[in-house]
Amino acid sequence: MTQTRHYAGPKSVAAFEQACKLMPGGVNSPARAFGAVGGTPLFIDHADGPYLFDIDGNRYIDYIGSWGPMILGHRSPAVIEAIEKAIANGTSYGAPTEAESRLAQQIIDAVPSIDKVRLVNSGTEATMSAIRVARGATGRHKVIKFSGNYHGHVDSLLVAAGSAAATLGVPDSPGVTPGAGQDTIVLQYNDGDAVKNAFAAHPGEIAAVILEPVVGNMGCVPPTMEFLETLRAETLSDQSILIFDEVMTGFRLAYGGAQERFGVVPDMTTLGKVVGGGMPLGAYGGRADIMDNVLPAGKVFQAGTLSGNPVAVAAGSATLQQLVEDPPYEQLDAMGDRLADGVHAAASKHGIPHQVQHVGSMLTLFFNARPVTNWPEADRSDREAFGRYFWGLIEKGIYMPCSQFEALFFSNQHNEALIDETIDAIDQVLAGL
Repeated sequence: MTQTRHYAGPKSVAAFEQACKLMPGGVNSPARAFGAVGGTPLFIDHADGPYLFDIDGNRYIDYIGSWGPMILGHRSPAVIEAIEKAIANGTSYGAPTEAESRLAQQIIDAVPSIDKVRLVNSGTEATMSAIRVARGATGRHKVIKFSGNYHGHVDSLLVAAGSAAATLGVPDSPGVTPGAGQDTIVLQYNDGDAVKNAFAAHPGEIAAVILEPVVGNMGCVPPTMEFLETLRAETLSDQSILIFDEVMTGFRLAYGGAQERFGVVPDMTTLGKVVGGGMPLGAYGGRADIMDNVLPAGKVFQAGTLSGNPVAVAAGSATLQQLVEDPPYEQLDAMGDRLADGVHAAASKHGIPHQVQHVGSMLTLFFNARPVTNWPEADRSDREAFGRYFWGLIEKGIYMPCSQFEALFFSNQHNEALIDETIDAIDQVLAGL
């Protein structure tokens, strides 16, 4: 194995140059492009357990886990076996299978808010569909979302907050028309008063409130209980639909997701990542009276050629079964506490202004002197310091998210020895900042 460097190896550089000729920016998702930290992305050859291996022969302790799905680590034997068995029977049918019903039952049994569920292909499809169903079920148009919460590349949700506490959203991406966001109200996360004011200003007009119950897309930002309880009370009072986007948190923070962990039950839930066991699969579900609006039971259209794909369903079902048979949540919480304490101690020792925020196996080291509870506070973080931190850890064989504003994830394969090795590497890197 060659020595890990603070820059991409020659094979990754060559691969990226070729990829840039073939794909926009050389990648199929912008999070992989290293735009926030500079340099050339590492091209991965294979993964195993808690490790990634790049095409230059370097090994890294992996703290992205495919951006969340790999809660059991890479190449979990039970999941691989399930995939191989499913593939032997065919890769897609375009017709119902019993395996879809088994996974649906697992989801319903796990997630407190879900009476009925529809399988889709991604988290973006799940949130897009949930918003449509909420509007169809209520006959209302407006949706509240929160600045810094990412819900996939859905036109109506790709909007940014204005300067006021509550404002109609404006497009946050070229190609999104002003009309797509005109019914989206953007508020600041953890601001319960803003939620109350929005409902007071738009009584009977708000179809849904959607949020990440623990934010992972502006770094790890936990909710306050007061905020969650305000959301639940206001939506119940106005008869609007509360949607938890648990694409990141579902099956990760608890088997029943953040709603189980915090004891606040929404009306609808969107899922992705862990629920597919590393394969392309998402889901949305909720109360039966809401979900019965979906075609063919109701009139709200949503469809997908590959929805409920048998290979993806097999991977997801095997993952959930493993989480039931050998629950990892006590271990994940303990390792999260250990990592958070170690990172905080290292940053404090070296006089680095910082915040370490985590819930279970989601964590972010913010290069920020003040606590982060919303996007404007996260936005004050030192991006340049994070970039040097990222590459310093790459040099030491630690693969962190390539952005200050992405939470890290780890698996049940990350034991005390690996966590301590990571803390030691972080200590050394922070000493050099």
